[in-house]
Amino acid sequence: MQANSSPDTAHIHIDLGERSYPIVIGSGLLGSSLTYQDIPKAAAALVVSNTTVAPLYAAQLTEALRHRYGKVLLVTLPDGEVHKDWPTLQLIFDALLENGCDRKTVLFALGGGVVGDMTGFAAASYMRGVPFVQVPTTLLAQVDSSVGGKTAINHPLGKNMIGAFYQPLQVVCDLDALATLPSRELSAGLAEIIKYGPIADMEFFDWIEANLEDLLAREPAAMAHAIRRSCEIKAWVVSQDERESGLRAILNFGHTFGHAIESGLGYGEWLHGEGVGCGMVMAAHLSERLGLVDKLFVERLTRLALRAGLPVRAPVLSASDNAGRYLELMRIDKKSEAGEIRFVVIDGPGKAVVRSAPDALVRGVIDLCCA
Repeated sequence: MQANSSPDTAHIHIDLGERSYPIVIGSGLLGSSLTYQDIPKAAAALVVSNTTVAPLYAAQLTEALRHRYGKVLLVTLPDGEVHKDWPTLQLIFDALLENGCDRKTVLFALGGGVVGDMTGFAAASYMRGVPFVQVPTTLLAQVDSSVGGKTAINHPLGKNMIGAFYQPLQVVCDLDALATLPSRELSAGLAEIIKYGPIADMEFFDWIEANLEDLLAREPAAMAHAIRRSCEIKAWVVSQDERESGLRAILNFGHTFGHAIESGLGYGEWLHGEGVGCGMVMAAHLSERLGLVDKLFVERLTRLALRAGLPVRAPVLSASDNAGRYLELMRIDKKSEAGEIRFVVIDGPGKAVVRSAPDALVRGVIDLCCA
């Protein structure tokens, strides 16, 4: 079946008071002017994309926006996590300033997680805040990074360390965009879908196990359900804890180990979802060593990650003291408190908690997973 035969459009509400907004999921959305009818009109709109996505979808989006905006501008960023930095961010500000854009200008993030994070950060910063819309074109962005208002760029010493919480006006998840997604990017997105099971909904985890082949084949009904349920869980969490003061931290399952892998190897060597996939396996092993889950759970999660095409063996980051290098990187993670590393661990399938762990225990997990 082709992607354009997917189920009807779904709407999910992010309840944040005056900052509330909808997530719209369906086919044929990106290029339809009706999709954006509730977005405020303005003198200008700026579409931010990258060199991979812009040739595929920028013309569709630009045409859909022309009836609402006096001019629709496009800035095309270099593609890849390695470009999630200040010089690339400046390209967005350059386009805004060179075209005399005012504080009512609406930014549209057309691309994956890097484009979404950078566009959101630019929107939060330009004239102290302009509106923006997320139009994610990767599976990972549709189920995770476009939802919840986290925006950031990377620093050489840490991932997403410079940014802001800033909510979009709307998130538009067009299932048709997934048809052009490379297989590696698809697997990376599946990592963030798998994540929601162990932390919140083991029935969903059961469903993923049973329907993984359909997801890998991009079967429309399966993809629509996976994206919708993932967004429902994230919407529920974000609505209760917008700024990650408590509950929202559970969404970082696998991310403490995963971010260390990404920054330790160099940004872009592994995709974010690949780091998360391997990081979840490592966090599951840590959960077992803390006495929170059994070995069978760890094996089950590992099997599913492998089936999804994700790495489950962690890379060696240092020939002299590999575990020490991991610990060093994890201590500068955003979730670290006073130098104490905080891990999202599974306190029984379907329930996540944030805990610290003795360095010796963490070292054992790293040694096991890098062997």
